[in-house]
Amino acid sequence: MSAAFSLARRGLGQVAPNPAVGCILVRPDLGDRVVGRGWTQNGGRPHAETEALRRAGSLALGATAYVTLEPCSHKGQTGPCAEALIDARVGRVVIAMQDPDPRVSGRGYGALKNAGIDVSTGFMESEAKAINSGFIYKNQLNRPFFSWKTATSLDGRIATKTGQSQWITNPGARRAGHLLRAQNDAILVGIGTALADDPDLTCRIPGLENASPVRIVVDGRLQIPLTHRLVADAKRVPTWLCSAEDADGAQKSKLTDLGVKILAVNGAEGGRLDTAHLAELLADEGLTRVLIEGGAGLATHFYNSDLIDRIYWFRAPKIIGGDGLATLQDLGITSINGTRAFTRRETYDMGPDTLELFDRNRSAP
Repeated sequence: MSAAFSLARRGLGQVAPNPAVGCILVRPDLGDRVVGRGWTQNGGRPHAETEALRRAGSLALGATAYVTLEPCSHKGQTGPCAEALIDARVGRVVIAMQDPDPRVSGRGYGALKNAGIDVSTGFMESEAKAINSGFIYKNQLNRPFFSWKTATSLDGRIATKTGQSQWITNPGARRAGHLLRAQNDAILVGIGTALADDPDLTCRIPGLENASPVRIVVDGRLQIPLTHRLVADAKRVPTWLCSAEDADGAQKSKLTDLGVKILAVNGAEGGRLDTAHLAELLADEGLTRVLIEGGAGLATHFYNSDLIDRIYWFRAPKIIGGDGLATLQDLGITSINGTRAFTRRETYDMGPDTLELFDRNRSAP
């Protein structure tokens, strides 16, 4: 199953709105020989089980299938994976977790059992849930799984008092940040960051250039210039703008003509966009994993809405000082009891820098 998880991770950021699934076919009668491997392919098809069965061919007969998610039982753009496993006459199926999709949940398991196949479930379930957190959140909370990536000095500053930030972290840490982009369906930034940095927001790791996610800018008044880099190549790399419903219609038309997609978001107090509604719209568009990259205002707004599920904190051994730009704006917290708790899950050495991964302490959806 661990090998199946490794295969599943290959699909992260590339398969939405489908889950990232891995499948390993093993023949116990042939000394536990692996006869087929598969993972959800880009765009969500073919599914992992179909791919593993294709590679195994006739050797799938009597095999044990290790699958990271319950095989689908409904017919979508491809046939049901449960039916494919039955037709291949596998002998046993080991499933890590039940599918959260109500169209599937329990039905794939039932179809396999009714066909006389030995089925086991719940094996390494927590690992499976971690991989498909985005798919789970979309199905059960109608929003993507939001990760926030920040790169700071030791004292939590993302730039000097003049706004200079290139580069706080080292090249290795920045490459890791690009890999995070490839593993998410979309990158989300605020209009302030877009105007100040004119970012490309693509994955610039050799071999992963085509894995760049959707680029999303929260731009309530459509301030982004038509000549901005994100607009200029919107037909090459998908670019979306989240704007207020009453944003300038003529500007909308100009932007859409250049390939930009506009999402109309409800307003909230203080003239900002309603973050909860924005999250619902992104889920409706099929996004399951969204990486928040900046700036401090956008991150603060998502934090105050309790929509940050994971933090990737890159920390460089440098001190900028209290006059530098903080990674978050004022939160108005007056008591420690008013803070939100996160758990540090992993720590990585990134040369002189450090990457820490924190998950929000919340009940599973």
